[in-house]
Amino acid sequence: MSTNEYINEEELFRKAIRLLTEKLGPLETSRFLAVAEKKRTESVKRHREWQAGLDKGKFFKEIFQ
Repeated sequence: MSTNEYINEEELFRKAIRLLTEKLGPLETSRFLAVAEKKRTESVKRHREWQAGLDKGKFFKEIFQ
């Protein structure tokens, strides 16, 4: 495969999980995948907290004026 070709997402994940498991083992692979998931949840939580306190009228006025 050349550097300009992409593999489909399913194949990408399959290969990535296989390589992680080979290099780190199943336990550390699982830990690694859980860390990535936690970070995403925290960023979503921060964004929702920001939105909860947002004055939409003031926000849009600042953006579009």
